[in-house]
Amino acid sequence: MPKYNNPRKTWEYSKEFKVRAVKMSYQPDLQSKQVAEGLGIHPFMLSRWRKEYREGLLQGDGKKQVGLSKKRKVKTPKQMSENVQLKKEIERLKKENDLLKKWQQYLAEVHQNDLDSSTDTKKSSQ
Repeated sequence: MPKYNNPRKTWEYSKEFKVRAVKMSYQPDLQSKQVAEGLGIHPFMLSRWRKEYREGLLQGDGKKQVGLSKKRKVKTPKQMSENVQLKKEIERLKKENDLLKKWQQYLAEVHQNDLDSSTDTKKSSQ
């Protein structure tokens, strides 16, 4: 976790933490913004770390496991990808529901037209 420096009032994150954050941000089903929010850092900071990682300036030794803050409820990548899938499913169901409503409206109009035409034929035959 970050270390607090008194005079400058800034946080220092370990290299392992930065590398872990960068690797999480490169997962295909996650956006950098989501990772930054989950880790409690600013998206621009994560962007800078990604740039440093690409340039080879940021490399972790891989020995330490980086833990996340226990105070904040952080979504894991699995939960984030599940949320994305659920949002896609909701959108699909909304479209399906709209289509069914339109179909129901169409059937009601056809039924009404059939009733109107049958009433017209009865009036003309009398």
